[in-house]
Amino acid sequence: MIKQKATLLLADGTVFHGSLIGNPGTNGGEICFNTGMTGYQEIYTDPSYTGQIIVTTTSHIGNYGVIDEEVESDHPTIGGIVVNTFSDVYSRLDASGSLQDYLVKNGITGIADIDTRQLVRHLRSKGAMNAIISSEFQDDLDGLQAKLDKVPNMDGLELSSTVCTQEPYFFGDENASIKVACMDFGIKKNILRNLADRGVYCKVFPAKTKLAEMEEWAPNAYFLSNGPGDPAVMEYAVQTTRDILETGKPVFGICLGHQLLAESCGISTYKMHHGHRGLNHPIKNLVTGKSEITSQNHGFNITREDTEQNPDVEITHVHLNDNTVAGIRLKNKPAFSVQYHPESSPGPHDSRYLFDDFISLIKKN
Repeated sequence: MIKQKATLLLADGTVFHGSLIGNPGTNGGEICFNTGMTGYQEIYTDPSYTGQIIVTTTSHIGNYGVIDEEVESDHPTIGGIVVNTFSDVYSRLDASGSLQDYLVKNGITGIADIDTRQLVRHLRSKGAMNAIISSEFQDDLDGLQAKLDKVPNMDGLELSSTVCTQEPYFFGDENASIKVACMDFGIKKNILRNLADRGVYCKVFPAKTKLAEMEEWAPNAYFLSNGPGDPAVMEYAVQTTRDILETGKPVFGICLGHQLLAESCGISTYKMHHGHRGLNHPIKNLVTGKSEITSQNHGFNITREDTEQNPDVEITHVHLNDNTVAGIRLKNKPAFSVQYHPESSPGPHDSRYLFDDFISLIKKN
């Protein structure tokens, strides 16, 4: 099989030449890297990666195919993928198809046969930036640069309202004793599964739903989901979070939901140099003194100085690699959040106790 050529162009002018994988075409986004050794299908279907080109650092991608059950959303919304070695042949017996066919079906353009170690070292040094993958501009870098110039910057970009559900829907056992209203900013299916497994009946609402509509359902608590984009420009969600807190009902936020909870308390957020994305990020729980290995995917974080100066907020978790804030709780409200993904799909299950903590908080209130 003759491989079609493809080009990866970064915003700083760095160029990589390789082979096309997925759908032929041209597509751009913010380029980032994930250091996870497994779970590429869950990563590619995580709505938090909307508009991003993902570099997967594992040497072989595609070798176990795809399976219908292992998705975090209805379809991937990523801007593209970059891999070292791509496998057209998969070995998992229960796979429903190849990753190549899955990418083509969903219109995802990617590039293989490049040195991803070199690329990741470059991104760690220079930081996250926009990039573009193309199978159409092999001899026209100026034309490709013109396309790249039109790719919007993630800083200041609101994306949650474009990837969330457009109509409310239910998840779990309708006879469950606990009802949780879930704000969908780009929610992962395994978050809902973890809640349902703990006896929660979820109603998932679009990102811009007002509190009054959710309160009509009379939920026992609220959940603020993960999602893509810059929390600093999501004033609609910040205001809804403030309104939710005023009800006095328990609140649990994950990733973007963590950032929105912080913003609602007057804590600012900022864009990180290259973010945290992978399955082995070490976190220390300052309440218990224990550490946990976590799954993470975020390019924004909350400001430590603002958090420390807020008398109503306590830092509960820190990232041991860079001492950034990874978890908070409100002292005057039954609300808490973490920057990472306790549903851990993919990843270790060290942090799933947080769902149990949420259930305990609901039962206390």
